[in-house]
Amino acid sequence: MDVNSLSPMIPTSPLSMINQIKFEDEPDLKDLFITVDEPESHVTTIETFITYRIITKTSRGEFDSSEFEVRRRYQDFLWLKGKLEEAHPTLIIPPLPEKFIVKGMVERFNDDFIETRRKALHKFLNRIADHPTLTFNEDFKVFLTAQAWELSSHKKQGPGLLSRMGQTVRAVASSMRGVKNRPEEFMDMNNFIETFSQKINLIDKISQRIYKEEREYFEEMKEYGPIHILWSASEEDLVDSLKGVASCIDKCCKATEKRMSGLSETLLPVVHEYVLYSEMLMGVMKRRDQIQAELDSKVEALTYKKADTELLTEEIGKLEDKVECANNALKADWERWKQNMQNDIKSAFTDMAEENISYYEQCLATWESFLTSQTDLHLEETSEEK
Repeated sequence: MDVNSLSPMIPTSPLSMINQIKFEDEPDLKDLFITVDEPESHVTTIETFITYRIITKTSRGEFDSSEFEVRRRYQDFLWLKGKLEEAHPTLIIPPLPEKFIVKGMVERFNDDFIETRRKALHKFLNRIADHPTLTFNEDFKVFLTAQAWELSSHKKQGPGLLSRMGQTVRAVASSMRGVKNRPEEFMDMNNFIETFSQKINLIDKISQRIYKEEREYFEEMKEYGPIHILWSASEEDLVDSLKGVASCIDKCCKATEKRMSGLSETLLPVVHEYVLYSEMLMGVMKRRDQIQAELDSKVEALTYKKADTELLTEEIGKLEDKVECANNALKADWERWKQNMQNDIKSAFTDMAEENISYYEQCLATWESFLTSQTDLHLEETSEEK
């Protein structure tokens, strides 16, 4: 698929245009810095959960201070993501790590799981901070600055249960009707998302399998060094050679461990993040279609005069503006996301390729050095015998 054919049009919304101009003219200007660290376990009579410290440093005038420190749990991140989707239904919101443990994880709160989640939450907040529109969202500001009781109070100010249920019912009804005439550019976008989802999920599975096999290889190779040391104790004529082999194996083990670390920290998180992004993109397309479906139903009702035509005409005008804003927001964000995706995946695979080259060069040099020393030793012994 020609990815250039999916380039979006420049948004017509004044706010979007201002944000775009600002980020194009000042690409290196950054005024919001966020760090997620120091996970802390909390045990109550009802539940056990982890909170993370979030430190925010900023020079923005709309903030009351230049530095804030709060603690948040995973549910708070979920709340923020939901509020962003509610306020910007057709913008591409960064994905959160899964709520539940991944397959193969023994304990929900073991150190590896907590650290992996911390890194993902850190990336989630920083992707929002770097977004030209989401970064100015009021709920995002509250999330970064409000103390726990203030955040709890702010959450209660949202729409009531009945209002949310009404919105859900309307969304379901619109999705059931479907979209009759989805614009061609969004058809192309949807096809791209489906293909991308299939391929990135396959890459994720292959990468996980490679990492699993690499770890099994590493665990097995670790046993050969001590075995050669024990062997040398019973072979007087081969002591130096066997110890040399053990030393080479040990060096290769360390190189393998370093390569596995690069794989788990550089490639796997990036690939899995874009697996989650593919699911987010499908949700964005669905929300865009729901907005258009609502407009289509009103137009159809007006055509058949199923209700008050004056009221319908007014509603149709509002919905047309809503659809246009939603389409422009998605088209603008689509190109930005696609460029980031290409850069992230290219960088991850390039870094991994460089790690692999370095690994093989290091192992090759280790064994070549050993073989050279053994050859020189053999020549010396042969010369002495003559």
